[in-house]
Amino acid sequence: MSKIIILDKEIIRISPKNACHIEYSYNKGRNWLARYIGTSVGEFIDLQTAGGEIIAQCQKGTFYSKDQGRTWLKRS
Repeated sequence: MSKIIILDKEIIRISPKNACHIEYSYNKGRNWLARYIGTSVGEFIDLQTAGGEIIAQCQKGTFYSKDQGRTWLKRS
């Protein structure tokens, strides 16, 4: 797992300034934009891709996103 992944044509990362945020770049990391700003999962620890999903290890458990990190659901 890592703090940065590539999904389709985007780079997605855990924000280095706030681990509760997910950021993305569509221009190879030159600019970063906020994708998810929230605290419902706690801090993000690690990210990985599996099929079309992003899997995240977070303070509050394991979560997944099917929409490139916009929303997160708890993996049970």
